[in-house]
Amino acid sequence: MPEENKTKDWEEYEETIERFIQVIAKNMNLYGITSSIGRLYGVLYFSDEPMTLDDMRDALEMSKTSMSTGVRTLADMKMVESTFKRGIRKDLYESEEDWYKSFTALFGNRWRKQTETNIEEAEESLIKLQSLQESTSDETLKEKIEADIEKLYFAKNYYEWLMKFIKVMESGEIFNYIPKNK
Repeated sequence: MPEENKTKDWEEYEETIERFIQVIAKNMNLYGITSSIGRLYGVLYFSDEPMTLDDMRDALEMSKTSMSTGVRTLADMKMVESTFKRGIRKDLYESEEDWYKSFTALFGNRWRKQTETNIEEAEESLIKLQSLQESTSDETLKEKIEADIEKLYFAKNYYEWLMKFIKVMESGEIFNYIPKNK
């Protein structure tokens, strides 16, 4: 193959990968991740070797601080992990290539915190409303509180169901019901 065609082929390859990385970056907001951190993930995902922060900075032309923050964010979401390579003293990072694992960890982590907060708030609100209902002499308010207590029990039941769903996601049991594509 002539050298000119090899170069053209490599350019087409790089443009194709870059387009896909851009799509990943653009859509990471669905997971609460900025597009710059999404680009970082895309670069790590397509890298043949683990990368240092310096490697990432050079590839993305961003500051080392931004890379560090991005890697930490991705690591917290189980999308990137640190690794070791003999003879290299700097921290190395690589992407988690099992997107199913990343998604379930991310989903569980994000939704668990919010759902736990919602359950706690529903319980506190129930206690306060029940106490107010017992102490007030206003019959109209008592009726309103009764209706709102029913709504809070419904909400609490929903959030408890959602916690079960989150546990099914986090444990990987979800794949018994919806198997991973091969």
